Amino acid sequence: MNDDAEEMRLQLAEQLASAGHVRTAPWRRAVEAVPRHEFLRGGYFERIDLPGRPTAWAPVMPGSPSWLKSCYADNSLVTQIAGTIVPGDLLGGEITRLPTSSSTRPSLVVRMLEDLRVQDTHRLLIVGIGTGYSSGLASHRLGSDHVTAVEIDPDVASRARGALGRCGYAPTVVVGDGLAGWKDGSPYDRIVAYCGTVTIPYEWVEQTLPGGVILATVGGWMYSSELARLTVTGDGTAAGRLLDGRNSFMLARPQTPPPIGLLPDLDQADDQPTELAAHVLEDWDTRFVAQLAAPRAQRMTLDRDGSTEHVLLDVEAGAWAVLRQDDSRWLVRQGGPYNVWDRIADHVTRWYRDGSPSLDRFDITVTPEGQTITWPR
Repeated sequence: MNDDAEEMRLQLAEQLASAGHVRTAPWRRAVEAVPRHEFLRGGYFERIDLPGRPTAWAPVMPGSPSWLKSCYADNSLVTQIAGTIVPGDLLGGEITRLPTSSSTRPSLVVRMLEDLRVQDTHRLLIVGIGTGYSSGLASHRLGSDHVTAVEIDPDVASRARGALGRCGYAPTVVVGDGLAGWKDGSPYDRIVAYCGTVTIPYEWVEQTLPGGVILATVGGWMYSSELARLTVTGDGTAAGRLLDGRNSFMLARPQTPPPIGLLPDLDQADDQPTELAAHVLEDWDTRFVAQLAAPRAQRMTLDRDGSTEHVLLDVEAGAWAVLRQDDSRWLVRQGGPYNVWDRIADHVTRWYRDGSPSLDRFDITVTPEGQTITWPR
C-alpha cells in the first residue's frame, strides 16, 4: 500500500499544481511528502442521498476498496458526526445527524496555505485542526516548532496529534476555543482558520504581528461565505479584501446558530407588498450581501395552505419575516424587535444600485469595535 499511496500523493500534487492551487515549490514538496491517508486511519463517512429520506452518512474504514483512493481524491471527507460520533463507532448502518468535523479537500487546504504567503521563519497559528493534515503540511514547510494548532474538541485534537506523530511531526496542539486564538504562543506572523466565522475575532488581530496576515472564512447563518485575507496594521486593526472562491467551512462551534425551536406566531402581522422577491436569496452573492444586514437570521421554507412561505428568523433577537408570492406580487409579514426583511431589502437594493460589485471587491476591517464589510460605491 505504501507504494500506491506514494504514487497517489505525487498524482495529487501534480493535479493541484496543474489547477493552480499549488503555486510554489515548498508547498508542492509538502503535498508530495505528507501522507493524507495517515490522517484518515479512523475512516470517514460517505454521504448517502435517497429520495424521500434525510441525508445519511455511512462509515468507510481502512481496508475498504475505496478508502485509499478517496484519501487522495480532491474531496472533503466527513470524519465526525453530531460532535462525538466517528466512523469506528458504527459497525454497520447509517446515521442521519449533522457533520461536525471533516478533512477539508486538499485543493482548498493548500490554496489557503499558499494565500498566506509564508516565509521560512514565520510562526503560524492554525484554528481548527481537523484531522491534522493541514498542520502536517505546515510543519513540513515551516518546521514543527513554527506551527501551533488550536482545536475546541479534545477528541479531534487527540486523534490529530497521534496522526501527526506517526508522520514524524510535532507541532504544538492546544485544546481550547480557537476564536480566542492561543495567547501563550503569540505573537504570530500568520493565522489561518479551517472553520467558518460569522465575525473574525479581535483576539486574532491582537495576537498577530504588524504586517502579519489573517486568513479566514466569513459568512452568516444563511450559509453564504467567502475567504477574507487581512493584514494587521501597527495601530491594532486589520484590513483587507474578500478573495474570490465561494468557499465554506463548518462554523466554529461557539458561532453556530441556535436551534430554531418553536416558531413564533407567523400570522400576527399583516401582509405588506415588497419589491424584492424571496428567491433572490438563492443567489450566493446576493445572500452574502443579505447576511451583512442580518448575519444571525436563519432561512427556511414552509408549505402552508397550499403555498410555499419563505421564513427568515433571528432566534436570538426574536425577529422574523415571512414572504409569499400572491400571483405576480410578493408580500411580507414581519414581527419582533426589528424588521429583518426591511433591513435585508434595503441592503440588497443599495448593492444593486451600486452595480452589484463582485464579492472579491468587498473590503473587510476588524477593529476593537467589531467587523465591517463594505463594497465599493
